[in-house]
Amino acid sequence: MTQFTDLGLAKPLLKALADEGYTTPTPIQAQAIPGVMTGRDLLGIAQTGTGKTAAFALPILHRLGEDKKHAPRRSARVLVLAPTRELATQIGESFKSYGKHMGVTVAVVFGGVKYGGQMRAMAGGVDVLVATPGRLLDHLGEKSITLDGVEILVLDEADQMLDMGFIVPIRKIVRYLPKAPRQNLFFSATMPSEIEKLSGEILNPNPLKVSVTPQATTVDRVNQRVLFVEQSRKRALLGELFDDAGFKRVIVFTRTKRGADRVARGLEQSGVDAVSIHGDKSQGQRERALAEFKAGKVRALVATDIAARGIDIDAVSHVVQYELPNVPESYVHRIGRTARAGADGSAVAFCADDERNLLKDIEKVTRQRIPSFDRRNDKHLGAATAAMPDVGGKPERADTRGSQPHRGQHAPKRNRNHSGGGGGGGGGSRHEGAPARSAGDKPAFKGPSRGGDRGRGGGSRSGAGGGGSSAPRPTGVWSNR
Repeated sequence: MTQFTDLGLAKPLLKALADEGYTTPTPIQAQAIPGVMTGRDLLGIAQTGTGKTAAFALPILHRLGEDKKHAPRRSARVLVLAPTRELATQIGESFKSYGKHMGVTVAVVFGGVKYGGQMRAMAGGVDVLVATPGRLLDHLGEKSITLDGVEILVLDEADQMLDMGFIVPIRKIVRYLPKAPRQNLFFSATMPSEIEKLSGEILNPNPLKVSVTPQATTVDRVNQRVLFVEQSRKRALLGELFDDAGFKRVIVFTRTKRGADRVARGLEQSGVDAVSIHGDKSQGQRERALAEFKAGKVRALVATDIAARGIDIDAVSHVVQYELPNVPESYVHRIGRTARAGADGSAVAFCADDERNLLKDIEKVTRQRIPSFDRRNDKHLGAATAAMPDVGGKPERADTRGSQPHRGQHAPKRNRNHSGGGGGGGGGSRHEGAPARSAGDKPAFKGPSRGGDRGRGGGSRSGAGGGGSSAPRPTGVWSNR
């Protein structure tokens, strides 16, 4: 088995890896590091959680160490573009950690904070600049940052850049780069046509191609299950799941900012320590929430998709998709928050009637059928699911409590298209598939969004009650497909 010591990395890097307890590279690291060390361009197809940050950070640091020189004022030798503040911060921390015995200088630039500190950090030039596209363009426009010294360009999570409308800003940034030959490293979890076109524009001919997993497949170590539940019962079910002590460190995903805050409040009312994180939170609030979650001070972190690729925390026991994402590829990135660093993990997806089409889209993209809950084999979901029927039978009531409507409610009607089941999880707040950003981090042009408007809250196509057949629908929590 290949070890880091077999890859020819500089001794200071090997010492830093040993300090972190890393000895064996992941598949993408083993395949990418030798080629990148020689200066080749790279096209990497890798889903989140595969270790791709080290796959580019380690060989880049090796190259910087072999050719030591100072970057020009207000510039950098390496530019890494990332879609979110959290991911940019994470990448910056990785460069600092791996390069701690090399004296490497790193600056991280993103929106939502004042410009002064970023300008001071860049004034003398740095080895590595990690930036979000919107804020970087602002600095370039003010000439507080230049890209004259960039020798290596890294584009991370390119497909999320597409979802967030950053493709045009990226093309503008590339035009600021020097014309001299440079090394380009391009990473994406999926390869839609627009991303393939962008890679062709940025990469030099005949790049090294590394694909560690088929397009959009999910992490093999994640135990995935879908739980069919009425929209109105999701909150109660989520609280019941946390009755299981096995749900130690859990990330809960919602589609909207308002929904994230609402779910976090609901968990707190149930006695579960929880915090929320989304685009409307200040940078300080987001950093505090992540720190509390990482330190184990709270059991649940409720997040929108803006956080799906920016959270790199070990020992996340479960990911719960309280609402299915509008963009099916986001399902992959959400569940990638668990089963990291070689560990196992579990992912639970709630699916209401008005989300069944979203589930079909996810299964089409991931090329798999996500298993329904099976009481006989799914002990990892805990006691909260004891009343759920086994898969395979006809739809039935989950428990005897569900035979009558809840007080003050009418029993929803069965709809032939399964599109009933009262209002959705959004509450009408802004969808965050393409989040609003703070000043300086807003793309100059809103690019294409693959998410559309499907699956938002506020009812289904056939109305809030889901009219149709006059036969009453059972009001228990669970149902089969």
